[in-house]
Amino acid sequence: MCCLLGSVASAQTDPSAAAIAAADRLEEASAALAAADGRSDRVAALTQTVQAYEDGLVTLRDGLRRAAIRQRTIEDDLANRSDEVARLLGVLQTMGRAPAPLLLLHPSGPTGTARAGMIVSDVTPALQADVDALRTQLEEVAALRDLQNRAADLLGKGLAGAQEARTKLSAAISDRTDLPQRYTEDAVQTALLVASADTLDAFASGLLRAVDGGAAPPDATTAGGLALPVQGTILRGYEQADAAGIARPGVLIAARPRALVTTPGVATVRYRGPLLDYGNVTILEPAADVLWVFAGMAEVFGEVGQVLPAGSPIGLMGGEIPAVDAILSETAQGVTGSQTQTLYLEVREGQSPVNPATWFAVE
Repeated sequence: MCCLLGSVASAQTDPSAAAIAAADRLEEASAALAAADGRSDRVAALTQTVQAYEDGLVTLRDGLRRAAIRQRTIEDDLANRSDEVARLLGVLQTMGRAPAPLLLLHPSGPTGTARAGMIVSDVTPALQADVDALRTQLEEVAALRDLQNRAADLLGKGLAGAQEARTKLSAAISDRTDLPQRYTEDAVQTALLVASADTLDAFASGLLRAVDGGAAPPDATTAGGLALPVQGTILRGYEQADAAGIARPGVLIAARPRALVTTPGVATVRYRGPLLDYGNVTILEPAADVLWVFAGMAEVFGEVGQVLPAGSPIGLMGGEIPAVDAILSETAQGVTGSQTQTLYLEVREGQSPVNPATWFAVE
């Protein structure tokens, strides 16, 4: 595929570059998955592998979408120029059938032949340019069609590899025992706090008031430029109302199904589990009196009291990963609505929520 795309890279730089990068990324991810079992820190290795698969699949989908758009553009252009192309092909066929000596003679004699030669010398470069442009477009369409035909196999391997990496990651996290522990969870106290809290605000305030008796929380990560916990785009900003007119003091991130959620910095797990109507929630403490709230995951990882290094997995988004045919249909139609899951992110300092932009690069 790379050789095929490279032959027309000058004509379709963006689609080919994206697809080639995706193929390389998926190959690297496959190699990383094979080597992850031998790493001392399997969780870190598998986390990087899952992220590599996610990046590769995102890049591949984008490359296929661009290729489909480019193919439609060329085909529409050729259809609009059908009369011009037909005339050009007719001229070329006529010239191809005529004997070479006749092309050099004119019935009116030497003067007519000279004049005809001058005309041909002026017309030939433009005619050749049209021929070259037509050939380039036809070759590009053929390459793009071949890319679409071959994409199913690459997508299938990428989706299967990503699913295998997620499964292995979940198993590795459940077996992990080497993380430092700030304190041991009081299950009864946590259950009472969940039962008595009727809002996230009340629950978060209760967490901050809870006495853990452990070591001090980790130092605050540099605020203001932290990466988002999941690969996606901001759907709603801080205190921006939704369709029902409800505004929340956090941001809503649109993500793809089964996307991996990681902690942006070193933090202690203060809570993990279902909460109110937020679904599965993980609350992290990166510094004293600071809480990061992540809500809406299908699966959550980690144990309360653990101090997680930056980049540690804390959960997976829900949803069903679309089949290969659905992805190819989506890219062919130019649809970009594959980010069907939402992660809610809220930052609290003391007893009050603050704009997540003070900590995260939400723009």
